[in-house]
Amino acid sequence: MIIHLKNSVTDAEVQKVAEDLDAFHIKKPEHHVLVTPSALQEVPAKYESITEESFAFPNDMQLASADYFSETREIDINGVKIGGQNNNTMVIAGPCSVESEEQITQSAELMVEQGIKTLRAGCYKPRTSPYSFQGMGVEGLQLLDKMRSKFGLNIITEVRDTTHVDEIIEYADIIQIGAKAMYDQGILRTCGKSRKPILLKRGFGTNLQEFVQAAEFILSGGNDNVILCERGIRTFETKTRFTLDLCGVAYLKEHTNLPIILDPSHAMGYRYGVPDLARASTAMGIEGLLIEVHPDPSVAKSDAAQQLDHDMFRDLLTTLHPIAAAVGKKII
Repeated sequence: MIIHLKNSVTDAEVQKVAEDLDAFHIKKPEHHVLVTPSALQEVPAKYESITEESFAFPNDMQLASADYFSETREIDINGVKIGGQNNNTMVIAGPCSVESEEQITQSAELMVEQGIKTLRAGCYKPRTSPYSFQGMGVEGLQLLDKMRSKFGLNIITEVRDTTHVDEIIEYADIIQIGAKAMYDQGILRTCGKSRKPILLKRGFGTNLQEFVQAAEFILSGGNDNVILCERGIRTFETKTRFTLDLCGVAYLKEHTNLPIILDPSHAMGYRYGVPDLARASTAMGIEGLLIEVHPDPSVAKSDAAQQLDHDMFRDLLTTLHPIAAAVGKKII
């Protein structure tokens, strides 16, 4: 249950109620927000006089629920806005990993050329094999920071584990929590204390309620700036890397208030299928796309098979603009 307490309630009274109801307390300018386990379905009689309004839910998808807040939350990334009344589909593109200054500079130049505002690249890579390229770490973050300063781009990069979450929060404009870290409560709670936008990827074995409840960890910490990212789930199919769950996206659009971004690169795993999936995703009227693009995928140190080259990315963007316009969106 979500309970809005009247603003006249003192901090001491709020603390007492929160402890009594085992609730999270989020202070908003207009009222105090308490979030209790969803098992509570009615405001206790003793607190009715200090309650402004309340919302009961059938499960612990609460702050993210469209029944609580019906409009998609607006996320503002240094003036680049998605959700709310903004009809933008934000393209986030760049290589899987920062590999060198030359490589990431070429990627940043491509974004500027195509009018794309957000550059992605990993610095700490959560690889399945210990023998694969693990990323450049802090050196990679410093290169991304240099690209931001030089080209005026927003930067998104991934948190691998809690050992460097503070570094990522310091450097990134958007903090990405990857599929393998989605259940890491240390990362989730730390990101809840931040006010930077968080892009939360769905785990490849995660159902929709588990996915949204991971977002609730961040929201309940007071960070409203959460974006959901569908990146494919593991099914019985073996001919693609994962299966992009567009049915799940339809559910999230209907039942949550969070912006949704799709990652066709990781879902397909092979570059030949990424453009078609990107076009299908855009047609759903989502808030963003995450696409891996490399100057020369044949020499990429990670996920080489799924990264588009620069010409393929240019061609893809040309086709995305009219599709976005057809569903009332604009590619940014």
